[in-house]
Amino acid sequence: MTDHHVAMFPGSFDPPTLGHVNIIRRSLRLYDRLYVVVADNISKKCLFTAQERVDMLKDIFRDSDNIVVVSYDGLMVDFARRNGIGVMIRGVRAMGDFSYEFELAMTNKQMMSDLEVLFMPTDPSYFMLRSSQIKEMAAFGADVSSLVPEQVVRLLRDKIVPASPLHDER
Repeated sequence: MTDHHVAMFPGSFDPPTLGHVNIIRRSLRLYDRLYVVVADNISKKCLFTAQERVDMLKDIFRDSDNIVVVSYDGLMVDFARRNGIGVMIRGVRAMGDFSYEFELAMTNKQMMSDLEVLFMPTDPSYFMLRSSQIKEMAAFGADVSSLVPEQVVRLLRDKIVPASPLHDER
């Protein structure tokens, strides 16, 4: 039996961005409990370990008792089924995201027919925000404090050694 008052928001969160935070906070207006599920996919190369990503998200949402942050290394429909979750939230920025997410939703629907997928458009201020771009910017020493929570800024700084400018060694 699935509970449609409980939702999940899966993702890699490598690292969590203000766009992720926005989707999570908006989702809490709709659902009593939200599972934020950190995908622990061994085939995807992540900067942060699954546990580091879980710890970051737990810290960011430490004052929210209706958010459960966990990592999971299997199919998200299996996580939903095991936890009685009836809704999966997916954030979409543009048509490219929507096309990919729609196909994934149809696949998930075949595997778990009572799982509903909610496509939540991003807030316009986070339209161009991607974790991969943030990591690249941080690697070049750019200030990413307007793109990620302050906890993440510190951890990015510790994890990434900024690239030094090229120079001639004559």
